[in-house]
Amino acid sequence: MDWPEVVHRIGAGEDEHTEFKRDVDLWSLGPALAAFANSRGGLVVVGVNDNQTIVGVKDRSETVSERLTDFLQSGLSAPLNAQLGRHEDANGWVHWIEVPAQRGYEPIRHHGRVYVRRGRASVEPSPSELQELYNRFGYVLTEEQTVMGTSSDAIDRASFERYMNRVGIDLTDEPRIDLEDDLRTRGVLARKNGALLATLYGLLAFGKDPQGHPQTGNFWIKCAAYAGADRADEVVLVGEARGRLDEQVDRALGWLKSLGRQERYMAVRREDRSLVPDVALREALVNAVCHRDYAIIGSPVLLEVFDDRAVVTSPGALPNHMTPQTAMAGGHPRSRNELLATFMQT
Repeated sequence: MDWPEVVHRIGAGEDEHTEFKRDVDLWSLGPALAAFANSRGGLVVVGVNDNQTIVGVKDRSETVSERLTDFLQSGLSAPLNAQLGRHEDANGWVHWIEVPAQRGYEPIRHHGRVYVRRGRASVEPSPSELQELYNRFGYVLTEEQTVMGTSSDAIDRASFERYMNRVGIDLTDEPRIDLEDDLRTRGVLARKNGALLATLYGLLAFGKDPQGHPQTGNFWIKCAAYAGADRADEVVLVGEARGRLDEQVDRALGWLKSLGRQERYMAVRREDRSLVPDVALREALVNAVCHRDYAIIGSPVLLEVFDDRAVVTSPGALPNHMTPQTAMAGGHPRSRNELLATFMQT
């Protein structure tokens, strides 16, 4: 962008794609740069008042350019591919930063916060805006989609081999298939743009660190026990069940057992019972992790224990337009995540 176009933008005033800064305050620049990067791009002009008056930057132009360049590289959660320009006005130097819309595998953050452009302001998005933003950046995940930033090293191959043995397949039988080819054939790995990446199914079923990636950080079970019958009551105990899906279910059940057991007496005999039948709770948890909507990020599966019940909440609605009423009437919806469901049933 050249100076005449910058002058035109100054004359038009601030809008969804233009913001003015009086001086080089990197703290205030950060949200604007992140917002433009996460939205449709934009122009930040430094050395201009909100009333469109050019006041200029008094610092040496080379020093300002260096500061801006450093900030674009290291001041945000990821380097910004932006163009810098400058022009010496009678009142001093005017600097501008032309920010194109960025598309990585996660939105740009400033000091841990996501910003978007709304009119003339750089603001934190609402929950629905944030979800839409994540989806645009590739967070819409199905079990067969690849997870950017991963590789075949993200898979615990020993875990995959144990699973194959459980289903009756001996990977040592002749003729042997290259393990990497086997992982790809079975949907654990997939190629994208020439690179071999782990799929969401591969990470959740056989990953070394399933929650260790930006897209999958909230795919786990959050546990909470309350002293009463609702969430307003005192929290007695909280826990996190992380890891692969089978590990999550086992750890959530282990957490429940830490709450203690019920005692039942029959004559002189005492019988200890789990607060919730293990078989029933395991089934509920397996269904929750298998059939949750993995396009919804930021929401783990919830296991909540009250003094009169246990509640398991899985993000998302029933698939294929199924309703609770039709399901209770005997309807059988197709699983949202067939590979994960098969893995957990084995």
